[in-house]
Amino acid sequence: MIKHSYIYTGTVIHKRFKPKIHTFNYRVFSLLIDLSEIKLLDKTLKLFSYDKFNIISFFNKDHGPRDGSSLKNWVIDNLKKNDIDCDNIKIKLLCYPRIFGYVFNPLSVFYIYDKNSDLVSILYEVKNTFGEQHTYVFKAKKDQNLIQHVCKKKFHVSPFIAMNCIYFFRLLKPGNKISVIIDLQDPEGKILYASQDGVKSELSNTNLIKSYLKHPLMTFKIILAIHFEAFKLWTKGIKFISKKIKIKNNITIEN
Repeated sequence: MIKHSYIYTGTVIHKRFKPKIHTFNYRVFSLLIDLSEIKLLDKTLKLFSYDKFNIISFFNKDHGPRDGSSLKNWVIDNLKKNDIDCDNIKIKLLCYPRIFGYVFNPLSVFYIYDKNSDLVSILYEVKNTFGEQHTYVFKAKKDQNLIQHVCKKKFHVSPFIAMNCIYFFRLLKPGNKISVIIDLQDPEGKILYASQDGVKSELSNTNLIKSYLKHPLMTFKIILAIHFEAFKLWTKGIKFISKKIKIKNNITIEN
């Protein structure tokens, strides 16, 4: 029986504040996958497969080191770099699944729990449409429902936002609802507000089928929406900023 993995259905919102206001939102569903249950999901869910094609699937190579190797080992290696105890940890990953073999995750979040089920670390895995990725690794304070982190932007994501920015991450511990909020600021003030919320449901065959039928081409819609909204920003005359360097998979250990 699947006990610790869930579906979250909700809305993604983006609002840009300058140099011109630009807003969009769309409905999505995400999976919160307990990595210790991933093989159980593969056996239990008819529409879902692990590391092989299905209507809905999850591949190791979409996350972490991006080479198909163990995500748990990758997480442990990064936790050790941040002096976090790795004994008997539980790893949950909030992400979009592949649908008919395709996925693009602008942001995936790893929630790391210790043996007492206390949240001890958050890994924010940010991707861009050039196939690159940067992961920000933070400690999490115990007994806090609202988790907040701040760091410098170290990765080129949007061609319409410069690099001299600060991320302000805010998220709730996953429960009946999830909430992930990012505020992006430059020296002159807030540029962007982005959020994803969701309501929890059991990860079952019935609920997975319902989620798919309500969002049959969700992952394709996400990448098309990103490019369509970028085109609209360009038509509004917002400055295009070229990407200066190419990376593949960087990681920073944050305070």
